[in-house]
Amino acid sequence: GLATFMIVSREDVPLYEADLGKGLEASSSAVAHSPGGGASPAGHPGAQAQKRDDAAHLHQFVMHAAQDFVEERMWETNGMYLKLVDRFNDLYTYAWVTAGGCRFLLLHDARNEENVRSFFDEVHQLYLRVALNPFHTPRTPIENEVFDRRVRQAARRYFP
Repeated sequence: GLATFMIVSREDVPLYEADLGKGLEASSSAVAHSPGGGASPAGHPGAQAQKRDDAAHLHQFVMHAAQDFVEERMWETNGMYLKLVDRFNDLYTYAWVTAGGCRFLLLHDARNEENVRSFFDEVHQLYLRVALNPFHTPRTPIENEVFDRRVRQAARRYFP
């Protein structure tokens, strides 16, 4: 499956982002070009890199567009888990909002509310450990390797 996860601060600053889908874990944002200066032919490995790069940009766009729906949904519920907030073609965007106003967004290509909620709950616990760490500066990108590894492990567990 395909999944992209993002944490955005209350001030709309991206704090963390990860491509969690199969085949995207080792994705690179490098774009290969053929010697002639044009884009690589479809069979060329560079075409695959370009395709991944285009997909990553689309995912960012869809998640950015979903932010407005997250704001609306926050007024409709007292819960942290906002459920499905947006849909674009076969991509579903789910949201979770922390007590401090940080937004967790998950873009996924399958509907599974129970697993999404469990994933968000687990990542929220991980996020709190980072946020409460005296060595972490609030409202700065999360570059903690342990956090990243555990988010990816949770994604593999809930979205096999």
